[in-house]
Amino acid sequence: MLLTTTNNIEGRIITEYKALVTGETIIGANIFKDFFAGIRDIVGGRAASYENVLREAKDTAISEMIERARSYGADAIIGIDLDYETLGEKNGMMMVTACGTAVKLN
Repeated sequence: MLLTTTNNIEGRIITEYKALVTGETIIGANIFKDFFAGIRDIVGGRAASYENVLREAKDTAISEMIERARSYGADAIIGIDLDYETLGEKNGMMMVTACGTAVKLN
């Protein structure tokens, strides 16, 4: 499956626009990650635990989007957009959505 944020794929012709496809995931960061990220914020540096959770959420959303595109018989997803939001009490949850257009290529 070809994935791109652009609206075309150089050297390929889009023969059919199949559907808008999406993938969503909501993932929680546990209390230990919150605690250690807080310490990291105080002393400086990157919060690797949050980065890992965010990466996992992104990968899951993209995987769901790909599976939906495959169900339409698509070869690629174009115009991909990723959105990130925090949800819940004290922003304890992360939501990642991925969307794009599933297409058939020649």
